Amino acid sequence: MKRQRLDKIDRLIQRELARIVREDLKDPRLGFVTITRVETTADLNYAKVHVGCIGDRHQAKQSLLALESAKRFLRGELGEAVDLRHTPELQFVEDRSAEKAIAVTHLIDEVVKERPGE
Repeated sequence: MKRQRLDKIDRLIQRELARIVREDLKDPRLGFVTITRVETTADLNYAKVHVGCIGDRHQAKQSLLALESAKRFLRGELGEAVDLRHTPELQFVEDRSAEKAIAVTHLIDEVVKERPGE
């Protein structure tokens, strides 16, 4: 399958999963999560879902556990929302890129503060 089509499917799955999690998933363990990226395999059998979690490590772990336990529900809802022959099996992976970006920003701020006035 062409990469352009896969990219389109990835974005569609990302958008629909984000909507389903936001509107339909009512698990108390679920914190503030964002579906940052989806990568499907070429045969569309599997989709790796990258999830950004706001909060500490414990909250992130709880949120991933909530998503794992709702995996069948999410896949079923995704199958109804997306017109594909086969709904991919979902695999959730924590995405810590936002956390790393915040750390880099803090480092830059520290360097700027330490420099003498120019």
